Formats: sequence, C-alpha cells, structure tokens
Amino acid sequence: MRRVILNLAVSLDGYIAGPKGEYDWCFVDEDYGMTDFFKTIDATLMGGKTYRQIVSAGERLYPVKTNYVCTRNPDQPNSQNLVFISDHAAEFVQKLKIESGKNIWLCGGSEIIDILLKADLIDEMMLSIHPLILGGGLPLFKNQDRRISFKLTGCVNYRSGLVQATYERKFSD
Repeated sequence: MRRVILNLAVSLDGYIAGPKGEYDWCFVDEDYGMTDFFKTIDATLMGGKTYRQIVSAGERLYPVKTNYVCTRNPDQPNSQNLVFISDHAAEFVQKLKIESGKNIWLCGGSEIIDILLKADLIDEMMLSIHPLILGGGLPLFKNQDRRISFKLTGCVNYRSGLVQATYERKFSD
C-alpha cells in the first residue's frame, strides 16, 4: 500500500508559510535529502492555496509526477499530470493509497493536512525544522480535536542548523 508522507519546512514557532503565504525563508543552500525523497514518490498532493502560491511564484509543478490539488474551486481543467479534486478529499486519498505506485508527497497546506490527519491518512511526517521564528503565518496544524501519536524514526542535523525529523504514525496496539 502507498503511504502519504507529509514533507515540508516548518519554522521553530510552527509555521509553514509566512503571513502572506511566503516561503522565501526556506533554506535552499543544499539538497536536504530531497533528491532521494523524490525517488520514493510518484505523486504530490496539495491544497488549492498551496497550488496557487506555487503558480503565482512562477514555479512549476513536478512534471514527472502526478500532481493532485484538493480545492473547492478548480482553477483549470485536469491535464496529464495535474488533477483537481473538489469533493471528498479524504475518500479520494484513501482510494489513491490502495492503487499501485510509489508513495504520495503531501506538500501543504494546513487545511488538507487537517482533513487527512482527522481521517488517519498521514502515515509519515518529514519536518525540516528551520532555526528561525517567523512570528506569524500559516500554522502547520489547525486545532485538532484529539491526540495523534507519532514515533520518531530518524533525525538529520545539517550545517545550516536545519534539523530534519522523520516521524511515523503510531496507531494504538
């Protein structure tokens, strides 16, 4: 079964984007394991705001991956590697996980993260913790209504001060 892996940058104070959605604070001075990570996935999954932020910044989606965008307002028709999901995101992801393929990269934002956490569909988190405080912005997690346990499975320290912590979902015995 495919796994959904939340892999993104987060500030020390728990934000994944600045107050205006900016992510210019993310370190880009080295690879931070992304080349190896890309080999393990064949799809990305993101919310509509994340998609619009990427496009408005002039960046391209991942052309050799299937990019799924969960949004209430699809921006354009589906294409070969871009699929808009406008209803029942959790049900869609549950079906996607049982299809054959590599893992699925959940790359933002907090609304889709919230939906998938509540549906127990996030299997792993790779958090690249940047050594800075943004003081405001988009939080990694919305208010959760229950405790959700994860187990630390790896930690890498980089020269820049970035710490990449990997956690696996821990379900009750």
